[in-house]
Amino acid sequence: MRTEILYRTYRKQLFSLAYRMLGSVMDAEDTVQEAFLAYDQLPDSSTIHNERAFLYKIVTNRCLDLLRSSAHKRELYVGPWLPEPLIDSGTRDGDPSGSYLQRESISTAYLLLLQQLNAVERAVFLLREIFHYSYDEIAEMIGKSSANCRQIFHRARKSIHFDPDSIPSISVAEEKVKDFVYSLLQGNTTKLLELVSENVVFYSDGGGKVKAAQVPVVGIDLVIKLHQNLLKMYEGKYTSDFLTVNGLPGIRIFISAEIQYIYSFAFHNNQIRTIYSVANPEKLRHL
Repeated sequence: MRTEILYRTYRKQLFSLAYRMLGSVMDAEDTVQEAFLAYDQLPDSSTIHNERAFLYKIVTNRCLDLLRSSAHKRELYVGPWLPEPLIDSGTRDGDPSGSYLQRESISTAYLLLLQQLNAVERAVFLLREIFHYSYDEIAEMIGKSSANCRQIFHRARKSIHFDPDSIPSISVAEEKVKDFVYSLLQGNTTKLLELVSENVVFYSDGGGKVKAAQVPVVGIDLVIKLHQNLLKMYEGKYTSDFLTVNGLPGIRIFISAEIQYIYSFAFHNNQIRTIYSVANPEKLRHL
């Protein structure tokens, strides 16, 4: 019974930590399940004085282990790597987990910034910046000194150049994403030039499993041309809908009734600056 109460209380918080650490929905879910299983198998759980910290410690160290074991695999990844899309992750007002699932810190752009940090830096940064643990608590979790954790955090924070003000409101972002799609379908290049930054970058993650651009496509002309070619290639075979992807409006594209692409976006000066497309079927299985 106690484990069930802890699960309901901390599951979302622990998932949001693991997902930010790993960039994988399925691995994050497995990690959280393992943490509660470990707690449930304790000979005497009454010896745990801070159950929240205990669970966070298990999740953090499991994530560190996974990141170390997958480092070589990531180096051999074919084409751009993008996190698994997190769909409909927004929380309702009044949900106490809302502060841990704030949309700006689960956006695709933010998750990619986190990838610039090594595993330990990422853990220290998230535990301090998002989950507000003290340096002493973080030190106990990851097995380093408090002073060392403080240094790691400040070094990591300098590396993360993220401006939350660059993210438009949900309503504005939704309008721009819909206008982008409709303008593509209508061949309205003039409108596209208004919506999309001249230096837009398109990242396509196929993981070597499906056909996708293996290098980023840079520049509005090339990005528009690529999508116009895709529309011609799949004419009459595709459907799409709008949904929330990593806290912001995005697109789900079906080809022959199967999910093939999940699109998310980053904005700057009220224009689409970056387009992310996940096509790797292994990263869409959880959908």
